[in-house]
Amino acid sequence: MKKILFSSLALLCGVAAFSQQKKADLLIRSVRIIDVKTGNITANQAIAVRNDSIVEVMNNKQAGQYQAAQTVDGKGRYAMPGLWDMHMHFGGGDTLAEENKNFLPLYLAHGITTIRDCAADISLNVIQWRDSINNRQLQGPTIFTSGPKLEGYKSVWLGDLEIGTSAELQQALDSLQKLKVDFVKITENTIKPDIYLEALKEARKRGLAISGHVPYVLSMQQVTDAGLSSVEHLTYAWKAGVKDDAAFARAIANGEIKGKDINKYILNNFDTAAAMNTYRHMAEKGTFITPTLTLGHLLAYFDQDNHQHDPYLQYIGKGLQRTYEMRVKRVSQDDSAAIAWRKMLYEKSSAVLPLLYKAGVTIMAGTDAGYLNSFDFPGIGLHQELALMVKAGLTPLQALQASVINSPAFLHKTNYGAIAPGKKADILLLDANPVADIHNTQKIYGLVVKGKMLDRAALDGLLKEVREKTAQTK
Repeated sequence: MKKILFSSLALLCGVAAFSQQKKADLLIRSVRIIDVKTGNITANQAIAVRNDSIVEVMNNKQAGQYQAAQTVDGKGRYAMPGLWDMHMHFGGGDTLAEENKNFLPLYLAHGITTIRDCAADISLNVIQWRDSINNRQLQGPTIFTSGPKLEGYKSVWLGDLEIGTSAELQQALDSLQKLKVDFVKITENTIKPDIYLEALKEARKRGLAISGHVPYVLSMQQVTDAGLSSVEHLTYAWKAGVKDDAAFARAIANGEIKGKDINKYILNNFDTAAAMNTYRHMAEKGTFITPTLTLGHLLAYFDQDNHQHDPYLQYIGKGLQRTYEMRVKRVSQDDSAAIAWRKMLYEKSSAVLPLLYKAGVTIMAGTDAGYLNSFDFPGIGLHQELALMVKAGLTPLQALQASVINSPAFLHKTNYGAIAPGKKADILLLDANPVADIHNTQKIYGLVVKGKMLDRAALDGLLKEVREKTAQTK
């Protein structure tokens, strides 16, 4: 009788303990968590996920307190926040919309859970994808988009908002806010300098971040003082490192220096002390920078690898591949002197990256991938960008921070950037440590995106899906 009572009590206690377990949608056990802020790695950890948020991070021994719909054994692999690509482009017109849509699974398959579209000529499609992903009606990375960019009259870009007066600027900003864009993009092809500076100030008045190219007729101090939130492309920071950036800008505006002489002037007049002063001013003003090294490196060294037989082309639609032709034709015509020149320009400009870091400028990781930019591939391109950032002088940890900490900071998103309670459950699981070797970001075991686990088989399935769709494009 006593034995029966004891067994019954034990059973009741067991049922009670089970009923008191915390609920989770996903439990990842036995992982090494990378703190991307410090580089510290904590082993034997478990991560509990509910909906699309991390609810608890604990020692693996405590994982038994959770009852999860799905449990994953990490087997000692490395866990870090999902990667961000902070500069990419959708585009090429409505006829290429479906080819652009194929970018979405490519990003996930390469561990990238968030992308920033820096202007598109298919913005309505992009905004629809963004909202559908947020509502879980479409699978893909979280999208932040600028919508169409601001430009001057008769610019070379398709689908931009052309402005030349204060009234047109206000109308353009009204239209962007009506689209509910996440930030504003501005470029310098034909826009008037005074309208450019006014656009920076007016966008910031509306509470909108504004990123863009920097007109060579304006100094870096002018644009940062006016409110430019982020400089897109490292070459603008290189130009800003000359001994007197303001005088140089005036000389360009007056036509005293133009064409190829501009880069010659920068080469002859770049001054590290002057550059550091300018970069420190950028840091004081809170101006970020996205270097986008990938395309520059690819074009500089095109004679050594023309990328015509890249295996990754099986994922890029034929229509998008045709948008590569303009740049390919241009660099293919260079003689040996021009090839040497473009390589030197790339190496000189990329060398300012560690100077920017030392000055305290916040660096973001972005590729310029997408349409038009030849062989700059969405997905794999970010891993190439991170490796180039390290080659240019950053540490692997600093490159990782540029992607997963600095990127959400630009958009004031505080629920990203760490594997911690309250953060988004965008989690990258790696077979090897990326802090030791940046190339290890490519050794992907699995990805949690919006709380859903995609193992290696699922990620390979995404690649297969894109490959099959691409084979059908014309």
